[in-house]
Amino acid sequence: TNYYLTQGRGIRRTVALFDSIEDLISENDRRYDEDFDDEEVATFESVFRPRFVTRVLTLICLCSQERLQTGYDILTRNLPWMLRQGADGARGDDTAKLKTLVADWVNRDLKPNPLVDSDDKHHRGFINDACGKLLCPAELDWNNPATKAGIRDRSEGYTVTELSFPSFLYEKYTANLDNLEAGLFKGQILVQGYKAVFTSPSSAKDIDGDGDGADVIENNRRARRAGWGLKVKKHVAQIIKLEKVTPRSIAYIACQVRFALSSITSWRTIDGDFDYVQFWRSIVDFFERPPGREAGRRVNKLLEWWNRYIF
Repeated sequence: TNYYLTQGRGIRRTVALFDSIEDLISENDRRYDEDFDDEEVATFESVFRPRFVTRVLTLICLCSQERLQTGYDILTRNLPWMLRQGADGARGDDTAKLKTLVADWVNRDLKPNPLVDSDDKHHRGFINDACGKLLCPAELDWNNPATKAGIRDRSEGYTVTELSFPSFLYEKYTANLDNLEAGLFKGQILVQGYKAVFTSPSSAKDIDGDGDGADVIENNRRARRAGWGLKVKKHVAQIIKLEKVTPRSIAYIACQVRFALSSITSWRTIDGDFDYVQFWRSIVDFFERPPGREAGRRVNKLLEWWNRYIF
C-alpha cells in the first residue's frame, strides 16, 4: 500500500495535474499493449507499473494460483484509490506549503502595504495590489489605474483568462511586448516555488531570479559537498526520482503559484474566467510542442537554464 501511495505522489507533480487516475492507468495499459517504443513505455511504467503487480504477487503466491488471482484482483481494484490518495495528498501538501511561502516572498520582494497575510487568502488576488501585479496578464500595465479598475470590474478588454500568461512567469515580472517569449518562465517566484516543492523551502532562498544561475550553481555545489558522508533526509525530487526539470513539473508549479496568489480558498479548475486546465496544457504545449526547429532549440536552452538553477 505504501509503495503505491508513494508512487502516486509524483503523478500530479510530473505527469498530469488534472486527468483522472483511472484514465492515466488506462492510457498506460493502452500504450503497453500497443507495444510503443521502449522509452515511452518506460516513462509511464515508472509511475504506474500495473504489470509489476503480477510479478510481485507471483513471488508471494507461488504456492497457489487461486491466491495469486485473488491478490491480483484486490490490488488492481484498489490501485486507482491508492494512487489517487498519494497524488491528491501531495498536491494538497504543496498547496499548503506555498500558501505561506508565496506570501512571505511577495512581502519580502514587493513590500506591499498592507502585507499579504500568510494565513488568509481572502485578501489576495486582484484586490491586493502586490498579488494583482503578479497575476496581471503580462501584456497589460498593472501600474495603470485603468488596468486595475478594468481587471477588478472584469470589464471588456480586461478579462483575465488562461490565454494570457501572468506576469509572475516572467523574469523581473515584466514582459517585452515586442517579444513575449523573452524572459518567459524565468520569474523569480516561479523558480522559488519549484525549489520549495522539489528540493526544499530553504533552497528557494538562493534564487535571485535573473542572470545565468552561476551563484545558485555554486551554492548547490557547496551544499552537496557539505552533505557528503552525512545521512540527510531525501527531498521530493529524489523520492520521486526526478533528476531533471521537466515541462510538466514547471506547469504544475505555475498552477500552484497562481493558486497561492489568488483569493480562492479551495482547489478548483476554474477561477472566474481563468481555466487552470487550459493554463496547464498551454504551458506543457509550449515546451513539448514547439512550432519548428528554432523554437525547439529555444525551449531546450530554457530547460538547460532551469536545470542549472534547480539541480
